[in-house]
Parts: sequence; C-alpha cells; structure tokens
Amino acid sequence: MPLDLIAQEVDEIWTEAEQCCPSVTSIDRLETIYTMPPLLGSGYRREIELYPGLELCVFNEIYNDLTLRALENKHLVQFKVHLSGVEDSGDYMLIDAAQSYVGGSGIQRRLTVFMPKFQPHVGVNIHLQPHLLNQFFATPTGELPPELQPLIQGDNWQKVFSTKTTAAMRSVVQQIIDCPFMGMTKRLYLQGKVFELMALQLDGLLEGDATETAASLKPDTLARIHFAAEILRSQLEHPPIQTELARQVGVSDRTLRRGFQALFGTTIMGYLTEQRLIQAAQLLQQGWSVAEVVHRCGYSNQGHFAAAFRRKFGVTPKQWAMGCQSAITASI
Repeated sequence: MPLDLIAQEVDEIWTEAEQCCPSVTSIDRLETIYTMPPLLGSGYRREIELYPGLELCVFNEIYNDLTLRALENKHLVQFKVHLSGVEDSGDYMLIDAAQSYVGGSGIQRRLTVFMPKFQPHVGVNIHLQPHLLNQFFATPTGELPPELQPLIQGDNWQKVFSTKTTAAMRSVVQQIIDCPFMGMTKRLYLQGKVFELMALQLDGLLEGDATETAASLKPDTLARIHFAAEILRSQLEHPPIQTELARQVGVSDRTLRRGFQALFGTTIMGYLTEQRLIQAAQLLQQGWSVAEVVHRCGYSNQGHFAAAFRRKFGVTPKQWAMGCQSAITASI
C-alpha cells in the first residue's frame, strides 16, 4: 500500500525500528549502520562523521512506494549523488542517476518527494555546516568566492541546484562505497573522496549556472527565447525536449537555459510546470474533470499533479473546481 507520510512521521518510524533492531558500529568504530524499517522498505544506511560538522551517509535502500512531505526547515549545505533510484519532487527537484543535487543552507521550502516502489536507491549524501563551506573553499583573503555565496542564505530561502552526474562523479561515489581501508586511513581516504566529489559537483554548478539579466540579452536572442516559450505553451501535453526546443528556435542548449532563467526567473522545466498549472486551473474553472485535466496538461501521475497544483494555488484541484463552481452558482 502506498505510504504518504510527513518527515516527522518517518523519523518516528526510524526511531521505533531502532528499538527492535538497534544500529551497529563498524569494526573500526567509525561508521554507524542503520537497517531500514520494514514499514518503509529494506536496505541500510552507513553514517560517518568525517570532520566536526561534515557528515557522510552511504545509502542502499528500496522504498515501499513512499510519498514524503517535508515542512519548512532549517537546511545545511548538502551534496547528493545517486547511482540508482529516483527522488521526484515535481518542479522543485529531480534526483536520479543522471542528475545530482546541491542544496545550499537556509530555509528549505515545503516539498513533497515521491520515492517509486522497488527501485534501489544507491548513492551518497553529504551534509556540511555552512561555516565549513567558507573554511574549506575561501579565497586567500578569507572570503567565500562570489559564485558560492548563493549556497549561504542564512534565514532566507535556500538555493538548490541540479548538476549533471558525470562518469567522474559516479566513479568517486563507487570508490566511497567500496572504501578498502579501516580506521584512521579510512577516515583520511573518505575525506579526500568527499572533497573530490564536492569539487566535481561545484564545478558542474559553476559551469552551468552563470547568470544573465534579460537586459543583457541581444534582441534576436530575446525573440528566440520568447518563441521557445510560445512553443512550450502550445504543446503542454507533449512538449519538445530541451535540446530539440533549442534546435527549433536556433540557439544553443546553454543559451536557451540561461535565457529562460534571465527572462522568466526559472528553469525551462519550471516555466513549463507553471504554464501547465495555469492552464489546469483554467480548465477546471471551465468544468473539466481532474482526470481530463491531468491528461490535457501533460501529467502522467494524478498524485504528482495534485501536489504541484496545491503548492502553487494552496488548494487541491477538486477544491479549486468546487470553489469555482460555487462562485458561478452564487452569481446566477
């Protein structure tokens, strides 16, 4: 049966399960190994503190079709890479074997994460106290490079980034999982590999996240970006993939990506999701059923659509439709 739980409930399940199946410590006493609660799935997590404020988690888990709902919370700096498995949080973020995750410190928004059933989640998760980012990556003058400052947001909303998972990243993750050493040597080895992985992810972030303003775009480029947006709006059910869209409007994939960020303040997928939800609200107002709207707006999963709709409008699609119908009836 699918599970729909808030983060606090998941934490309580882990705590209760540990009473029946306590965590164990590795032979060298560096790792704590946790067995996944049967209610959530199967597998394990291996956690190790590599440095005060720097923690590594190696995970190998299979979930029982879990939907996890996280409330607003204070977030550390995080680096995450999957070798397999999917964490789908709609228009917020997708983490899978092709896309890794870098999350800055600050306040994480409410989000819903879908863990598909029977898909092994294998990879590593790194948490870093914000002050260590400055300590490890500061310039010779002691300041954090401007490119990394978005990762430190204090009490503001955190910034999150998706970077392509390269062969080099996958290799480092596998080396972390298969670490051949014990004791102090193991800690030193894992520290080096964790820094190597963070460097690879940050390199991908900096390479693909150069910012532009709409005013800096050439008129011809601006027109092409608007044309791309028009294409997406006209093909919400079956939109072209990003590379094909770039080809259709005559710009590079990179220019298209930066142009959308500059012009609309969001990613191409973020823009597409926004337009789908706007159309969904209009169709519901016209009396279309939720199932019809899900299909018409290009969603393959009604639960994903409902979660995205509620994040944007604050009500479920059914509540929106009922509210619109009530307003029409009242006006007659």
